[in-house]
Amino acid sequence: MRLATTAAVITKHRPFIVMAGLVPAIYEFVAPSSICRHIYAMDCAWVYIMTNRPNGILYTGVTTHIARRAWEHREGLLPGFTKRYGLKRLVYVEPYADIQSAIQREHNMKHWPRTWKVRLILATNPQWDDLYDSLV
Repeated sequence: MRLATTAAVITKHRPFIVMAGLVPAIYEFVAPSSICRHIYAMDCAWVYIMTNRPNGILYTGVTTHIARRAWEHREGLLPGFTKRYGLKRLVYVEPYADIQSAIQREHNMKHWPRTWKVRLILATNPQWDDLYDSLV
């Protein structure tokens, strides 16, 4: 049985602590708030999770403009899964420097068990608060 280990991963724009082990890597953002504001302003890619309520239906997506995309989901402008099930609450966001990395992460997360996604949300947003207000 593998034991979980913790290693610091520092990239150009986002310092993370990665907890590795039997579960998928969980990234904990450890940047100061000034760096977080800088990242939100950057032109980068995002992996996000939408839901309708705490412990509700989950949708994982990827975008290059998180505020606009979350607004489109909230307003129901796009037909599909999120509109059908009323997924309007943005509960998880993860920034990436390039779209290819974000798409790869989204594809990986779509194959995860629900428990892993919930654990990821709880690690960064235990109250399942809507993060949309913090973006705009």
